[in-house]
Amino acid sequence: MIFGWRIFICGVIAFLVSPLVLVVLFSFNASALTSFPLSGFTLDWYRRLIDNESFWPALNNSLIIGATVAILSVTIGMLAALALVRLGIRQSDRLMSLLAAPMMMPALIIGLALLVFFKRFLDIPLGLPTVILGHLVIVQPFVIAILQARLASFDWSLVESARDLGASPMKAFLTITLPIIQPTLIGSALIALSISLDDFVITFLTIGAGNTLPTMVWGLVRTSLDPTINALATLLLVLSIGSTIVALTVSRYRG
Repeated sequence: MIFGWRIFICGVIAFLVSPLVLVVLFSFNASALTSFPLSGFTLDWYRRLIDNESFWPALNNSLIIGATVAILSVTIGMLAALALVRLGIRQSDRLMSLLAAPMMMPALIIGLALLVFFKRFLDIPLGLPTVILGHLVIVQPFVIAILQARLASFDWSLVESARDLGASPMKAFLTITLPIIQPTLIGSALIALSISLDDFVITFLTIGAGNTLPTMVWGLVRTSLDPTINALATLLLVLSIGSTIVALTVSRYRG
């Protein structure tokens, strides 16, 4: 029975991972055909991607959006987590349930709602600011959950001791609280960056003109089957998975 479950689990993992492995593998294939056997090793598709005039603006937009979302989400998340841990367990759980609602909603519904909100109610032009706001909606619950979990086990007697010795609330926060939770802040920022870099649906509905790396992949897929798509997808994999691994290592979050 146990052996059967192991085979089943290995089959599921192989089913999920094999498409990613194939994307990376074919990004180095010398032939333009995505088929076996491979015809040789090459970096030409990465060179063509770098030479593509649409690549650098898309990369620049992705990095601007991701970095801004990471900074804003950590700042807001830290303030929210500090407020939540000071409430009772019931109040904190209720508020966290409301804050976590975007995590349980389809991205398409969130994207359409944001599009209507930005254009019909606020009447503002779509662009990088609207994408950043849209990403904050889906990223913020993750950041708040991570920071709240860390602050829930925080030893507040250290802060109280600093206050007793004459430190102001701000100085106690900067010298005691912030250095202790700094690894968690960095980890949650990297997770926010990873989610932002990988998002397509909300970005596609709220960006208007311009591209990010995921929307560029979509545009290339619609117009051709150029192997540079595999190179671009591999780059996205490295950025998103790499930042997540670093985040989990730094924050030591196991949630």
